Amino acid sequence: MDSFEFTKIAGAVLSALLLIFGVKTAIDMNVGHTPEKPGFVLPAAAPAAEAATSKEDAAATAPAAGGGGEDVIALLAKANPENGKAIFKKCQACHVSEKGKAATVGPNLWDIVNRPKASFPGFSYSEAMKSKGGNWSFEELAHFLHGPKTFIPGTKMVFKGLPTASDEADVIAYLATLADTPVPLPK
Repeated sequence: MDSFEFTKIAGAVLSALLLIFGVKTAIDMNVGHTPEKPGFVLPAAAPAAEAATSKEDAAATAPAAGGGGEDVIALLAKANPENGKAIFKKCQACHVSEKGKAATVGPNLWDIVNRPKASFPGFSYSEAMKSKGGNWSFEELAHFLHGPKTFIPGTKMVFKGLPTASDEADVIAYLATLADTPVPLPK
């Protein structure tokens, strides 16, 4: 067999491999992949047959009207900190929540409940946040989580807020656990 014959055979084998792997790669790129677990499920309107029947059910699933507050506080007694921990994963893009960790894009949220606003050492707060004053009570947190820029115009926080009062209550319940002595939820 001369070198020309060998070159033709090698070219045919390499072309076949390129065709096989090229087609496989193209199929892999175009076939939709579904995640094992969705990162965030958008809230959807309930069908009429499944609509909330009691005021409490409606308050838990409706968007927090009026900027959070009392409706969220009423839900805290039944709030689920584990759900709040899952929802809080969105917040971890900017915040840390471990004791002793330095601030990142946002301040560390360890021991945030009842902490004075704009008080995490070493974090550069906006003038709006510094001038707000007071402590992060459950109600203050509810208002802020509902709409940060509405509650404190001029804040540096770019998050638009949580979609439902129950989400706000769950996140606040989780934040209350982030302390050496967790803050008890209102009954």
